[in-house]
Amino acid sequence: MAGQFRSYVWDPILIISQILLMQAIYYSFLGIWLAVVDSVVQSSPGLDQIFSYEILGFSILQGRLSMMAFILNALTCALGLLYFIRRGKQCLDFTVTVHVFHLLGCWIYNSRFPTTLTWWLINIVCIALMAVIGEYLCMRTELNEIPLNSAPKSSV
Repeated sequence: MAGQFRSYVWDPILIISQILLMQAIYYSFLGIWLAVVDSVVQSSPGLDQIFSYEILGFSILQGRLSMMAFILNALTCALGLLYFIRRGKQCLDFTVTVHVFHLLGCWIYNSRFPTTLTWWLINIVCIALMAVIGEYLCMRTELNEIPLNSAPKSSV
């Protein structure tokens, strides 16, 4: 179709590189947010904070701060969707992909499927926040006016 605004070409290399980039953004910024949390509480960082689902909980301060880090990470990853995915229709796809890979990572790390309610709640909230905010930001940039050349026309 010659009259289409955007061309949709199946590009698996682009899709795989975007998935890998979003995973890198997810884990690097989660590590940064957890380092900030660890500096507040003065606890030692570890992979348990990222992959162990028993750490997340309302009963201890470390669990509440870790949940806050996951929420802040969802907001940061929404910016990653804006800058690297740039399509509002694809925000939910990439958000769910990132969190499915995180689920698989937690499952492998703990050698069992996550069963705690707080782990599921925090991940559902993070999926919703990341997808909705990422889609909102992408839609705002997609709806920007296209600048037209406003130079005066030459008279012939």
